[in-house]
Amino acid sequence: MELIFIIFHVAMAIINSYTAQETCSLRGEPAYPQLWKDGDILVGAIFPFHFKWEITDLSYLVMPSVKCARMEFRAFQYSQTLIYAIEEINNSSSLLPGVSLGYKIFDTCGSAAQGVKVAMTLVNGNENSASDQTCTKPAHVQAIIGETFSSVSMAIAKSIGPFSIPLISYHSTCECLSDKRKYPSFLRTIPSDYYQTIALAELVKNFGWTWVGAIKRDDDYGNSGMAAFIKIAEQLGICVEYSLPFFITYSKERVLRIVEQIKSGTSRVIVGFVTPREFEILFQVFAEHNITGYQWVGTEGWIADPVAATLDKYNILQGAIGLAIPKTTVTGLKDFILDVKPLKSVGSAIFTKFWEALFTCTYRGQNNSVGMPMCTGEEKLSEVINTFTDMSMMPIFNNVYKGVYAIAHTLHELLGCKQTCPTKTQPDPFTFLEHLKKVCFKTKDGEDVYFDENGDPPAKYEIINWQKSKESQYEFVTVGLYDTSVPGKNRLAVNMASIVWAQNTNQVPKSVCSESCPPGTRKAVQKGKPICCFDCIPCAAGEISNMSDSVECERCQQDYWSNADKNKCVKKEVEYLSYQETMGILLTVVSIVGSLMTIVIAFIFLKYKNTPIVKANNSELSFLLLFSLTLCFLCSLTFIGQPSEWSCMLRHTAFGITFVLCISCVLGKTIVVLMAFRATLPGSNVMKWFGPPQQRLSVLVFTLIQVLICVLWLMISPPFPFRNLLHYKEKIILECSLGSTIGFWAVLGYIGLLALLCFILAFLARKLPDNFNEAKFITFSMVMFCAVWIAFIPAYVSSPGKFTVAVEIFAILASSFGLLFCIFLPKCYIIILKPEKNTKKQIMGKVPVQ
Repeated sequence: MELIFIIFHVAMAIINSYTAQETCSLRGEPAYPQLWKDGDILVGAIFPFHFKWEITDLSYLVMPSVKCARMEFRAFQYSQTLIYAIEEINNSSSLLPGVSLGYKIFDTCGSAAQGVKVAMTLVNGNENSASDQTCTKPAHVQAIIGETFSSVSMAIAKSIGPFSIPLISYHSTCECLSDKRKYPSFLRTIPSDYYQTIALAELVKNFGWTWVGAIKRDDDYGNSGMAAFIKIAEQLGICVEYSLPFFITYSKERVLRIVEQIKSGTSRVIVGFVTPREFEILFQVFAEHNITGYQWVGTEGWIADPVAATLDKYNILQGAIGLAIPKTTVTGLKDFILDVKPLKSVGSAIFTKFWEALFTCTYRGQNNSVGMPMCTGEEKLSEVINTFTDMSMMPIFNNVYKGVYAIAHTLHELLGCKQTCPTKTQPDPFTFLEHLKKVCFKTKDGEDVYFDENGDPPAKYEIINWQKSKESQYEFVTVGLYDTSVPGKNRLAVNMASIVWAQNTNQVPKSVCSESCPPGTRKAVQKGKPICCFDCIPCAAGEISNMSDSVECERCQQDYWSNADKNKCVKKEVEYLSYQETMGILLTVVSIVGSLMTIVIAFIFLKYKNTPIVKANNSELSFLLLFSLTLCFLCSLTFIGQPSEWSCMLRHTAFGITFVLCISCVLGKTIVVLMAFRATLPGSNVMKWFGPPQQRLSVLVFTLIQVLICVLWLMISPPFPFRNLLHYKEKIILECSLGSTIGFWAVLGYIGLLALLCFILAFLARKLPDNFNEAKFITFSMVMFCAVWIAFIPAYVSSPGKFTVAVEIFAILASSFGLLFCIFLPKCYIIILKPEKNTKKQIMGKVPVQ
């Protein structure tokens, strides 16, 4: 219905403004100012003197009219502020000297339709029912101050925008009004909700709340403000669990649905983009359904309004925190407002209604049918305590005051005023608007006033906290400041110690969908839920997160690994077979013991070198074999310790050459045994083909072949130190890379070939008839040797890290001990413990067995 009314008045206004007729006539009921004063240049004003309205006569046969109800005392304070500013300017000798400002103040009743009607009345000056003037006459007022509500300001600004008449609002904060394409002539002296939503979101984030609910006034102010808040909140990682629209005309069933949504929600913080009007209804419903203990976050629309505090009889908003226009004073304004004589002198009709509502009396005389006392006109304002006598909205009064002074300073510049103004002619609206956008001045109290490119003033907010006084009354305590002129994070300053939270606690409430993820974990959003609802997933091995609520885990550098808590990268443990660790010590001891045992046996053989058992087994090859076994035991030490270039090349080549030398000696001894047996046969002369020179030559040739293989290996692709990062991710294996695997397996293969040949020859000689047949012991030693190295291959391939080296050392030591024990231990037994058997007859088997 109101939309129809708006369309009708806009259409009529356009017709009245642009129809080329000789005379204009106003159709419908004319609008009259509530307060007025003549002057050289007029300033229009639109205030909601009433905040409730009804549309009467909906027969659609005549134009509907608006009936206003419920007096709004705040609007009278705003009007008094405007009158005070104009009177001050008119009495000034430095601002607009010789030019008087007049005003016409209209009532909108909080109705957008009525607001458009009175705005068009101000623009066209058609308060009378008929006019003989042309419809193309100049604008009647230079600018308009108003309106309180954003939705009404939007309707007015769209209507008067084509005429370039400025509308300067003192209270409309909707961000949408900053759009100069839609509202080219709109300016305001109160910060836009754009800055307020940023400040609110940063305030919520500062307290660690990432999961909040919201209630918004279901109009342009609430919907636009909440949309902007949600957008900025999402950028800061804040989620809005629900955003519930509410309006005073909602049905009871719809209000109950809102209540159920709040109760079923898990957030403990509610952001309210509402006005005290909504709280008047919500408080009663919330109290009935025990919706208490929530932490409320408020906008400047209600957080510092004493009306809301008076309505909260159930402590629902206790501990509320929010943004308010900074406290300020206008010198002399308070006394002027409380002096109601100006109101009485400029508007008797509205003054009568105001006086009756202010003192709850009536001027009706004999027609008094409501039972109220009669008004005498001598009632004292000091005896009344209500919103009219409350000066807590002084920052808003100051916004009205600054708006009037912005008009005056612009006029002063355009009229070329110095000692006096050379003309009193009203400037062209478009020219005036362009200069008004660029005006910059200081108020008498030192406050800078200017507009940005969107017609908005700089934003600064006090952070207000609702605290109970000793008298159980709410006090608005300033606990911080938000200033957009301060760069970066410093623009928000909060004194946490001075805040009292919901339920009268000093502990900051918690309102999160999911608890914060500690360092060492990352956030994983729960499927189908907002980003604030997440699970904490531990970082994978080798990854860390060193701060709370990390979205991703960071991988450590190559030489680093994550610690047990996954919150720090630590240097990877370097692993190699060390002389300091138990395994390294044991292998070192065994290696030295083996070499010492070999040396001891060599000394025994040297001492008894002339005995038959030593001579019979080719003492020269025996000593060479003992020497090579000593080297075999000692070469295992090159495998222990931190790998270096020389140790990597030495360990495999020394191992390959010494073992070939050892096997060559064993092979030589085996051949000698076979030759010796053949030499005992009649007519045999084979020993001359394998005497001592040939034995030495065979050992030398076999060994030189291995030396040649090792030299080629070292020349083509030698072993080198290698940092193995792949086998263990959490540590670095220092090992010797083989370089050429062909070279390594060639070395092993050649050793295996000689060992196999030796084993075959020894096996063939195992049943020779000698009493002390060395071939049997060589066979046993070769069986053990081959078994060890055959088992070595899979163990070597499958062993990790330093155990690979340990397996290789074990194979060297085991095979060396096998050769030492199987070949030399039986002889030492005879030499030391059974010397009676160490005779030529015993060895030749010519002594009968006892």
